[in-house]
Amino acid sequence: MRRLSACFSVLSLIFFISFLSACSQQKLTDFDKTQPEFSLIDFFEGDSLAYGIFEDRFGTLQRRFKVNISGQKTQEEIAGKSISKIILTEDFLYEDGEQQQRIWTISKDVLDDGVEYYRGSAGDVIGTAEGGASGSAFFWQYDVDLNISENNLRVKFSDWIYQMDDYIAINKATVSKFGIEIGVVTIVFVRGAPASLIGPFNLSEW
Repeated sequence: MRRLSACFSVLSLIFFISFLSACSQQKLTDFDKTQPEFSLIDFFEGDSLAYGIFEDRFGTLQRRFKVNISGQKTQEEIAGKSISKIILTEDFLYEDGEQQQRIWTISKDVLDDGVEYYRGSAGDVIGTAEGGASGSAFFWQYDVDLNISENNLRVKFSDWIYQMDDYIAINKATVSKFGIEIGVVTIVFVRGAPASLIGPFNLSEW
């Protein structure tokens, strides 16, 4: 009986956390009138770089990393409609020396209501990342298999990007499993003249 009561308490806590998360979720339409207007493909065309951190669910810093980013923009005609695409290559260096590369293929379509709709794929992404942009904000979600202690853990990334000015954008990605947050990734993207002054990074050493 005591074990049943404990299980009920845990389930109640999980439900309560999920309920709070759902209630506090912001929407892309909240940013309709904000500036500057963010276009993922235009922002990441060419060379840029980023600084990032990963914190666990308790706010404890677990990893720091740097990224060199290169974006190649293309146009494609599909059913008489011009679709913008970008091949986005991200080269990561983590503080512990680990290196990683992710290559995104991302397409943008403008829907009839004017909303920018994005789809993306990458080698370690399960299925397709999907989302959109409105005003200065961008949001999408995707699943990734993380290799932890030689085991794959499938988690969901919920990415928000906020463009601050012509050169800076800030990314906050919530990492969750079964709807429960297990960590947060924060990234500062830098492009243009400021990026040229800082990088590209030497990714052979921290």
